[in-house]
Amino acid sequence: MEWLEIKMWLVSTTGLDRDALHIYCALVIQLFCALFFRRRLGSIWPWIAVLIIATINEYLDYQKVGTSEASILLFQAEAYRDMWNTMLLPTILTLIARFWPWWMVKKPEEKKPSRFDKLWSEPGR
Repeated sequence: MEWLEIKMWLVSTTGLDRDALHIYCALVIQLFCALFFRRRLGSIWPWIAVLIIATINEYLDYQKVGTSEASILLFQAEAYRDMWNTMLLPTILTLIARFWPWWMVKKPEEKKPSRFDKLWSEPGR
């Protein structure tokens, strides 16, 4: 089975269009690479993995482009859109996790002892 056939199978099986698949696959790849290589989302390496896989995908798509100028221009427009769709959310997640992690995880609040905690913690009671 060729790469294009696999992608068309995914489109028909999931019912999603190609743009949505680019977005979802990018997020899955980024999260998988972060877990597999034990890196934080703020690390650049999961983002680079998404970029490499997206570039390979576009290269494989380029192999099916005809030689006419119109088909090359159409491919270039689609490739830019595909890379934009693929890299936008991983870039946002990486930047947030790296520079503003408190947006993703709330800091644990310090528990103030209540009046009842003081009663039960006093010696002799």
